Amino acid sequence: MKRLLVALVAAAALLAGCTSGSSSDDGAQATGPAETGVQDVDTALQPCPEQTGDTVQATDALPALTFECIGGGSLDLSRAPGVPTVINVWGSWCGPCREELPLVQELADAAGEEVQVLGVVTTDTLGAADSFAADAGVTFPNAFDQQDELLSDLGRRGAPFTFFVAADGTLAYTEAGAVSSYDELRQLVADHLGVTL
Repeated sequence: MKRLLVALVAAAALLAGCTSGSSSDDGAQATGPAETGVQDVDTALQPCPEQTGDTVQATDALPALTFECIGGGSLDLSRAPGVPTVINVWGSWCGPCREELPLVQELADAAGEEVQVLGVVTTDTLGAADSFAADAGVTFPNAFDQQDELLSDLGRRGAPFTFFVAADGTLAYTEAGAVSSYDELRQLVADHLGVTL
C-alpha cells in the first residue's frame, strides 16, 4: 500500500510538471540567471535583447519577474521594453502551441525593429522546449520559466497566452489561447500596439 501511494504521488508530480529543486541536464529552476544552466544549451534560439529601459511604475503591467533566456541574456519584465512587444507563453506539452509557434515566428520575421517578439517557455524542461522550438522553426528569443511563475502571478493557467506590451511596459492586451492565423496575430498587433505590419 505504501509503495502504491508513493508511486501515485510521483506520477501526480510528473503530470503537474513539477520538478525537484535540483538541476538536471534538462531543466533547472528559473528564478534567476545565476541559479540555472539555461545558457549552457546549444540552441538556435536568439539571445534576449539587452534591456536598458526604465523600471515600469504602472499597475497595469506584467509581474516584475526576471528569467534567464535559453539563447543567452535575460528577460526582466520590470523594465520597459522601449518598443512595442509581443510575449508568447508556450510549452512543449501544449498541443495548440505546435500550431501557433510558427505564426509567432512569422510575426518575428516580419516585425523587424518595429515590434519586439519574445517567448516564455513555461513548466517545461530545457531539452523538450529546445527540441519543440527547433521542430517549429523558432529562432526568436525565449526566456525559461520552468516554475510557471509568470502565469501563476497573473492568476492564469495553461498555455498559450500572448501578451501585447506597450513600449512603456504597460500591458495593452492579453490573448488567451492560440491564434489561428498570421493575419489574426498581425491584426492584434495593429489593434493593441498601433503597429501595422
